[in-house]
Amino acid sequence: MKHKEPFQKLIVAISVAIPVAVAILFRVKIDGYDFSFLPPIYAGINGLTAVLLVAAVVAIKNKNRQVHERLMKACIALSAAFLVMYVIYHMTSDSTPYGGEGAVRYVYYFILVTHILLSVLVVPFVLFTFGRALAGNFEKHKALAKYTFPLWLYVAVTGVIVYLMISPYYT
Repeated sequence: MKHKEPFQKLIVAISVAIPVAVAILFRVKIDGYDFSFLPPIYAGINGLTAVLLVAAVVAIKNKNRQVHERLMKACIALSAAFLVMYVIYHMTSDSTPYGGEGAVRYVYYFILVTHILLSVLVVPFVLFTFGRALAGNFEKHKALAKYTFPLWLYVAVTGVIVYLMISPYYT
């Protein structure tokens, strides 16, 4: 008998609901609020997430499951906080066009597009990996985490890079 994936329906629903909600909320514009202070904060959250992801891998390699678990829960909380701040900023602010020219412009857009696409893809990976750990299915957790970790780390690091590249163009 095939082992059922824990929390499968909930994870699929969340993985669809998040990008749909973000896409809808991006079309909503609320005037009269200044959240221009948020981009460096959520870039910092991305950076902290990247550091904690690496620390969590080090912890589990050192067989410190409790520290690993706490760090991973912190990463999930930080990613949720990032998402809320990111949406709030974009609902209350106009998009900032990238002002770089030449080859760096192509580099920026490559990083931005891969960051956005992989940020959508990483959600079910994180949730399925976390769900397997919660269910105590550590072999399947570990097997999926091999893919989830580099994907999530890429999204976190490129979030910082995108911010650093566009920050000179904020008004």
